[in-house]
Amino acid sequence: MNCIIVDDEPLARAEMKSLIQEVSQLEISGSFSNAPAAMEFLKTSNTDLIFLDIEMPMISGLEFAAMLPENTLVIFTTAYSQYALKSYELDAVDYLLKPIDKHRLEKSIEKAVLYKELLSSKTVKNTIESNTADFLFIKADRKYYKIYFSDIRFIEGLKDYVVIHTQTQKLITAMNLKTIHQKVPTDIFLRVSKSFVVNIDYIDSFDNHNIYIGESEVPLGEVYRSDFFRKYSGGSFSLD
Repeated sequence: MNCIIVDDEPLARAEMKSLIQEVSQLEISGSFSNAPAAMEFLKTSNTDLIFLDIEMPMISGLEFAAMLPENTLVIFTTAYSQYALKSYELDAVDYLLKPIDKHRLEKSIEKAVLYKELLSSKTVKNTIESNTADFLFIKADRKYYKIYFSDIRFIEGLKDYVVIHTQTQKLITAMNLKTIHQKVPTDIFLRVSKSFVVNIDYIDSFDNHNIYIGESEVPLGEVYRSDFFRKYSGGSFSLD
């Protein structure tokens, strides 16, 4: 799996290159100081993953991400936390705040590698056929897999797919998040952002901006925050 780095700060590019080489086996195909230069490179080179800064001259990282091919994964790298929710609206794999923690980067790369494998694998590009009282069926590789609602921790939108995170596995299906949300019990599965639906039974903690499920951090979108606090807490928590 290969990647490129796009950041207008030379030191940031050098540090990112060093960290990537330290924690992964990714092939670094290029390093660019602006989006137009990276766009020219992408015209002739297949790139799996882009580490992308947001505040850059000419074209911002958010604008650039919106232009990318569907099969190109993005991990945003920025010093500004206010762009986090917008990045997930663009189906980013992850959002890393500078200075970038090595362990956090390693987890993000593992996530990107997994999603690349899922999106490339014909056996897991599934279709949800039906649902019953307490489970749904996932069709994959000429078989039907039974997935109990109680085993689903959260569901994540990823480009034209959703990733179903259970206690033991991750399954991907060609379906949008709104459609699958309609197939699970809405009393325990809450839409918490443009890209995430969570099972409230698995929530360990939360604040005004994030929900924590085990080691996973799920962004809590501004549009969905009031509804989440009302449904999950019965109105007993303050947004202050």
